[in-house]
Amino acid sequence: MQKTPKVIVIIPNYNGLKFMDQCMNALAGQTYTDFAVLIVDNGSKDGSVEYLKGLAAETESVSSAPSGCTSQTAEREGASYGFPIDIILLKENTGFSGAVNVGISAAKSEYVVLLNNDTEAQPGYLKALVEPFERDRHKKLFAVSPKMVQLYHQDLLDDAGDGYNLFGWAFQRGVGQSVKTPKFNHRTDVFSACAGAAAYRRSVFEEIRLNRENEEYEDLDGRLWPAHSYFDPLHFAYLEDLDVCFRARIHGYRVMYEPTSVVLHVGSGTSGSKYNSFKVKLAARNNVYLNYKNMPLLMLLLNLPGIFMGVIIKLGFFVKIGFGKDYIKGFMEGIRTLEKCRPHKTFFVPQRLLTYLGIECMLIRDTFSYIQDFAVRQAAKLGKK
Repeated sequence: MQKTPKVIVIIPNYNGLKFMDQCMNALAGQTYTDFAVLIVDNGSKDGSVEYLKGLAAETESVSSAPSGCTSQTAEREGASYGFPIDIILLKENTGFSGAVNVGISAAKSEYVVLLNNDTEAQPGYLKALVEPFERDRHKKLFAVSPKMVQLYHQDLLDDAGDGYNLFGWAFQRGVGQSVKTPKFNHRTDVFSACAGAAAYRRSVFEEIRLNRENEEYEDLDGRLWPAHSYFDPLHFAYLEDLDVCFRARIHGYRVMYEPTSVVLHVGSGTSGSKYNSFKVKLAARNNVYLNYKNMPLLMLLLNLPGIFMGVIIKLGFFVKIGFGKDYIKGFMEGIRTLEKCRPHKTFFVPQRLLTYLGIECMLIRDTFSYIQDFAVRQAAKLGKK
């Protein structure tokens, strides 16, 4: 029986055929080799299915989980890439949350890495992601976020871990700043890992998963795939990674940024642009869900003035760039459908008082961090004029 690898790299794909070769070739160059790849296709229509079936066709047989997954999937290993590859072809688009939930449910490895297809992992990427977990004797580290660099502007950062501030805004630390900026070249705890390229301790997902009926998604062969609610399916896409890290922090786990793990990232490779109607609406709705679910009532009341101010500022911004109506629609949909989140609402637990205070301190810290990053970006814009 083939040994289960320590790491399963889960790649959700939706109409991302143009990125797949670049992504896979980069993984083939990793210095860390104890890993397999699981690609979960979300009902693509761009030829991705045929491409992935081609991978399956190159294997001698379809077996049950040769690379540490509990699925009947296809494996290719050897000449082309040198690592096992499993594929799951879903019948329809289940969103980022649905696809990675299927993948995590199938994986039986110690760690899982979620990797967007529009990435190019540098050779030491996986090794540097895994090492912090191996050093964590108390097993309180949930996620590790790498240094993400803009693929087409490799002197600029795309993400140095994600922050969350008192305005209720999630933000990419360091985005648009030089990769040489000193503070982004030191490992540190961050509020959330970016699920576009982060590693997670798989066992923690079982502890923090939502108490809801499991989703089941059909594949092209009519089989049903269980998808435990690790990432909230209500989110579909956007802020689902911050939501799961918020949940892990409430349970006392840490999230860290590892600058020696580097991945190049196209950015918005699936949605197609930084801002569009679908993305603005969904993110506005999910922001409402995020705060309601994860903040106990007292914390929510404490932060409500800042969150309200953040909503007003964002509304003004989106009105200015032509997405005001989409932002309002998304926000109102979130308010209108809060009842769906009620079973997963966080309530105050006295034993976690210090944890809540720690989270509040991080919100304050990230507010100053965001203002600083914003000032740097504005200064850079003025310097170009």
